[in-house]
Amino acid sequence: MALFDGDSRRDPEDDSNGSSAIGVADRAADLDPQAHAAVAEVERLGLPEWSALGVESARRVEDEVFSAGDAPEVARVTNFAISGEGGDRAASTHEIPLRVYHPEPGETRPAVAFFHGGLWAMGTLDSIDGVCRRLAVRSGRVVVSVDYRLAPEHPFPAGLDDCVRAVEWVAERGAPIGTDSDRLAVAGTSAGGNLAAAVSLHAREFDGPTIERQVLLYPMTDCSADHDSLRENADGPLLTRRDVLWAHDTYLRNPVDRYNPFAAPLRADSHADLPPAHVVTAGFDPLRDEGAAYASVLDAAGVDVVHDHEAAMPHGFLSLAADVDAADAALDRVADALENEG
Repeated sequence: MALFDGDSRRDPEDDSNGSSAIGVADRAADLDPQAHAAVAEVERLGLPEWSALGVESARRVEDEVFSAGDAPEVARVTNFAISGEGGDRAASTHEIPLRVYHPEPGETRPAVAFFHGGLWAMGTLDSIDGVCRRLAVRSGRVVVSVDYRLAPEHPFPAGLDDCVRAVEWVAERGAPIGTDSDRLAVAGTSAGGNLAAAVSLHAREFDGPTIERQVLLYPMTDCSADHDSLRENADGPLLTRRDVLWAHDTYLRNPVDRYNPFAAPLRADSHADLPPAHVVTAGFDPLRDEGAAYASVLDAAGVDVVHDHEAAMPHGFLSLAADVDAADAALDRVADALENEG
């Protein structure tokens, strides 16, 4: 999670584990000052990179650091679980926890199924709670946050199966929670953005529910190490190249999965006939280029795309909306994209 390595000449191809201290590299001057201060607050904890922590430790740290304490009130927040119906193709049935944020109980509202980030191995309903609350209040949609299964215990495609199942449930049985089955979007941050894109592909390929918009927030769309931003932003902040490569190895079952479009949506043979997209990328993010590339291939395929690039922001910046004005404004634009749909 290093902000900047003190030696800006460090070999970006070095994938060794370990943490880097906050440094004074020249690029720091280009990071939004409020974002710089917020990231520095996180890094003063002296935590190693995600990839240098054990999975359980990483999960505890992620939940502790990013669980919101100052998020807005939402009129009704409900926690329950739905049956996974053996979505991992295993013999046993499991449950998928959901948290539903309804801004106007008593009214039927369009919904957005939201998938948290965390490199497919971390993240909880609590760690994305602040973003979901703000999105529900600002967009007026019912936000359905999905606690999908995590790797490495449940590698690809288990998490995706849970997300597909949750979207199908909202489309088919969401009326009691106040959702309009004809107005359904998907959204997610980082690995959750990957899942939102993959759910959209899955719905197209297998005649799934109609998804009116996909909102992809600094998404993981590829499973390669070839993108320039992985080298340029190898040391973060908040996410490093080593973290990204660790995530690929943790999530995927084998090298063949790297080319599966449901794991790497950028690799799909066709991106035509996918839902309109709102794609957010960040200049200081190792994932910047694969998010931008996905916006480009969608546009080339004739999909209506808005690409909102925040050049001075780090990965995960929407979780800093309470402290960073530019992040707050970007979250407003995401909410507007959902609010104005239809």
